[in-house]
Amino acid sequence: MLLTLAGCGAGTPSGAGDEVIVFAAASLTDAFEELSGAFEASHSGVTVIRNYDSSSSLAIQLIEGASADVYASANWRQMEVAQEEGRIAGEPVSFATNRLVVLVPAANPAGITSLADLALPGLRLVLAAPSVPVRDYTDRMIESLAADPAYGPAYREAIYANLASEEHSVRQVVAKVALGEADAGIVYVSDVTPDVADRVLRIEIPEPYNVLATYPVGVVSNAPNPELAQEFIRFLLSEEGQAVLARWGFGPAPSGG
Repeated sequence: MLLTLAGCGAGTPSGAGDEVIVFAAASLTDAFEELSGAFEASHSGVTVIRNYDSSSSLAIQLIEGASADVYASANWRQMEVAQEEGRIAGEPVSFATNRLVVLVPAANPAGITSLADLALPGLRLVLAAPSVPVRDYTDRMIESLAADPAYGPAYREAIYANLASEEHSVRQVVAKVALGEADAGIVYVSDVTPDVADRVLRIEIPEPYNVLATYPVGVVSNAPNPELAQEFIRFLLSEEGQAVLARWGFGPAPSGG
């Protein structure tokens, strides 16, 4: 579990010494670092404590009693897990979307140029572990490909036969590909961040097969600072918050929340 403490900024007073504890999916790391800094700058004396991990791990932490104010998940399934255990107060809302992309090392030793190449025998494919949201979206994408006669069920079997490892979070998938420890991985578009962009190549997934990932956020029940939690969520949904998310590759929340 990665716990990051950020310093305080100047701005509108909001109670000296206040903290808001934010549990956020690993794919949100870079965007939430910038968002947290901007939030602190507009809330004098407020510190945003960030905990980044896979959404499923964060949900488990909440269920086991971890203290938090805000939970931002990479899919609704893990948010609903936390809700079912009484760890979310009120109704969560969608605040961002994402898309999948195939990632290969910059040298591309396996010569991958298309989705069809992911089924090549002996390919080292890395995916997130089951229950991690990006894996749920990936499995749905593979199912849509298998349903297309151009690929078929044999394609699905060949892809999973190439599965070399299953990682704890989407950022670990990115790291394996960037280090050349895998021939390909499937991650979010937003994961191709400046620190890895020159070490990887993106292979776009055609729209008919891609999956829209939806990110919900909610206030945690028994939050130490529920008022500040609400303020943080309002900031995510604000024009400024949405602009930050867009800079890091996220799309807007789907209409209707």
